[in-house]
Amino acid sequence: MQSTSNAASPATNDVFISRTVNFPRELVFRIWTDPEHLPKWFAPNDCSIHFEKLDIRPGGHFHSCIHTPDGKDCWCVGEYLDINSPEKIVYNIALADENGIRRTSAQAGMDPEWPDETLVTVSFHALAANKTEITIHQAAPENIARRTGAYPSWLQMLDRMEASLGA
Repeated sequence: MQSTSNAASPATNDVFISRTVNFPRELVFRIWTDPEHLPKWFAPNDCSIHFEKLDIRPGGHFHSCIHTPDGKDCWCVGEYLDINSPEKIVYNIALADENGIRRTSAQAGMDPEWPDETLVTVSFHALAANKTEITIHQAAPENIARRTGAYPSWLQMLDRMEASLGA
């Protein structure tokens, strides 16, 4: 059984999502940092993700594309700023093109109010009985994340991650 909290921080109105899963922290952390497993779940429902580059280490970079069912592609680039196993992953993510060149939200055909770059912190807290609380903080306004689909995409990716752990 999972529990998800969708409360935003009243001070910043950033995206904050917390979910408890019935798996040990080390396993949950590993699925977030294993290049074999990440592409299997790290996209919203009915979408897939392709990594042109994926170097999961502090200072490592990624270049990814989420393919949507309607044929639209969402290219992103980012850098892993901090990885503290099995407690935390911090990275920035920015919209880009297929060549890895950063683009503004408007240039990428996205909502122009979406930030051109955001900071994402994923924390993993061990709980009793092999449970883990995952907390996602994305430095982006929650109301815009809900409007653009970024917020529900996080929830769907967490569902997919949990299903892949149970498989």
